[in-house]
Amino acid sequence: MTQLHHQHPVHEHIHGPACGHPEVPHGDHVDYAHDGHMHRLHSGHYDECEPSEHAIHEGHDHRHGEGCGHTSVLHGDHVDYLHDGHRHAPHDGHWDDH
Repeated sequence: MTQLHHQHPVHEHIHGPACGHPEVPHGDHVDYAHDGHMHRLHSGHYDECEPSEHAIHEGHDHRHGEGCGHTSVLHGDHVDYLHDGHRHAPHDGHWDDH
């Protein structure tokens, strides 16, 4: 999935394993959920790490929700669930892969 390269303009916080924000494995890097955004360290600055296309997660029978056992992460106007190394978000009766 193609990712947009949008630098997060002012980000003085340093993300890392003990920073207090959820780590989200994402392909070849780790995103950090912070203030409803996904941040990724890139060349000495942080990028907004958002998908540029709509990707449906096919064959996902599990229903995410409170108490489902997967970490929930606020992402914009919805909640993503960390599952099998990626984020799932509900969308029009199916789950999107973020």
